[in-house]
Amino acid sequence: MDMFIMGLCFTFFCLAITAAAFAAATRPRASQAAAQPELRAIEATPTRFFADRAKPPLPTPIAVPIEVLLQQIENHVRLEQAAAESFVAYPSHALLHSKTTSPFVN
Repeated sequence: MDMFIMGLCFTFFCLAITAAAFAAATRPRASQAAAQPELRAIEATPTRFFADRAKPPLPTPIAVPIEVLLQQIENHVRLEQAAAESFVAYPSHALLHSKTTSPFVN
């Protein structure tokens, strides 16, 4: 019973310290009231932090024919099907965790 009461007292002590720290952190400071006019003056002027720098040129998109993309996808599907068939034929831990030879990574 004594340990339970000590634990309960310790819990209330920690709760009181936490509440005091939270109250101190959320209370407005007296020095902050004096600094507010300066902050308002700074906020009134528009800032242009990154405006002086030139924007980097956008890369031109590379036009790839749709046939090339379809051929790459078909090749990927064939490789994945071959890997699945070889695993079904001879299941092993090495085949399950081996990397694919396809350039596309799942």
